[in-house]
Amino acid sequence: MKSFTIIFADPFLVAIDKPPSMLVHRTTISTDRVFILQQLREQLGRHVFPVHRLDRATSGLLLFALNSETAALIAKEFTEGRIQKKYMAVVRGFTDAEGAIDHPIRDSGEAKVQEALTEYRTIDRTEVPIAVRPHPSARYSLIEVLPQTGRRHQIRRHLKHISHPIIGDVRYGDGRHNRLFREQFGINRLLLHATAQAFKHPISGKLLQLEAPLPEEFCSLARLFRWKI
Repeated sequence: MKSFTIIFADPFLVAIDKPPSMLVHRTTISTDRVFILQQLREQLGRHVFPVHRLDRATSGLLLFALNSETAALIAKEFTEGRIQKKYMAVVRGFTDAEGAIDHPIRDSGEAKVQEALTEYRTIDRTEVPIAVRPHPSARYSLIEVLPQTGRRHQIRRHLKHISHPIIGDVRYGDGRHNRLFREQFGINRLLLHATAQAFKHPISGKLLQLEAPLPEEFCSLARLFRWKI
């Protein structure tokens, strides 16, 4: 069993660097047999309590509580929007220098529409001299994403909504550009990474600023495209 990289740990909380393609916990819609929750419990030799979620395909900073009382406190912070979260994403097209996507989201099977807000800023851009119909070349942007709410698949759905889907997104993305990255750059994953969280510790009240390093796929693209990250 491969151990997770521990970003932060104290008697109340533990944060790991989640790899892509792993579910946090068992669900009825998956036949997976290995989950982060199970493996982290085995790694630490104690129970851990999930307090938020990352999609299976998303990598990066994932926070757990080490007891049920702390879990309830920190989960409330997430629900009430007091956790500052940052992500990095590679998307199709040239995004604006910055923007805010204020677009309600309805979960499948639910009648209620929930307000959802995602802010972003563009870090760098590149144009690749490879034709992707109907254009003679392909454009991409590296962006920092700051979700202000926490709806299911919010970042992925919001970026699709503004016609800048995330590269590698097989559900909301563009298959032509996903294929280009797979064939030209050997990258076959969702290019969305949870880079940072900032919040007050639920017990000590101390400000925590946690960061997860960018994975190699992002770093290799930065070297190739000469992106400043």
